[in-house]
Amino acid sequence: MRVVISGASSGIGLALTRHYLERGASVAAFARRGELLQTLATEFPNQVFCYTLDVRDAPAIQQAAQDFIKKVGAPDIVIANAGVSVGTLTEYEEDLDAFKQVMDINVLGMVKTFQPFLHSMLGAKQGTLVGIASVAGFRGLPGASAYSASKTASISYLESLRVELRGSGVKVVTIAPGYIKTPMTDINPYPMPFILEADDAARRMARVIERGCSFAVVPWQMGIVGWVMKRLPNWLYDRLFANAPHKPRGLLKK
Repeated sequence: MRVVISGASSGIGLALTRHYLERGASVAAFARRGELLQTLATEFPNQVFCYTLDVRDAPAIQQAAQDFIKKVGAPDIVIANAGVSVGTLTEYEEDLDAFKQVMDINVLGMVKTFQPFLHSMLGAKQGTLVGIASVAGFRGLPGASAYSASKTASISYLESLRVELRGSGVKVVTIAPGYIKTPMTDINPYPMPFILEADDAARRMARVIERGCSFAVVPWQMGIVGWVMKRLPNWLYDRLFANAPHKPRGLLKK
């Protein structure tokens, strides 16, 4: 099996990378902080291909894709996992850059991760593109407007892509995690129901990918929470969440 994973140096990405490596897969690991991939390179010297890059850098991803395909062939699975989360408030001018970074990484980074692999996957008439979205994309969360907007956009983008590729042999899987214990959630100053360890989450996500589900929430309990949230009338949603605690501003986490 050949797998590509972005954001592979920590959190969900690292857990997914280890999951597939331990099962004998050849894995292209993308991360901005390449030094964090060296442990994997030492532990799995003939399986992991480490590429230090930023998912905003399309030429770098294209070069990495060409190298990986040349060495091991077209991937069976491409997981666009790289993402950032930061508290944002529109009233602050200094938050404009945070809005841009979140959208560039979480949405356009997903597109740039898929694009250079898709031609070879279509040629092989097989493979799975996996986008890691979030239950935060179900409704706009106060204090996390950039993150919520990026995940809503990701969900819609993945749905469009899934329909575009129908009948091509290439599947598109959308995974919306709830709370997963990672550096991204460690800074959250509020309760996080049904939170999972990253390794547990990776195992569950891998099962979703193997089944080829078009959309799944991990853990499933957060799917029920999301279902309820989406169906709350605006007046009730506004009243319930108006005073919800916010993610701290100015803390951008990979």
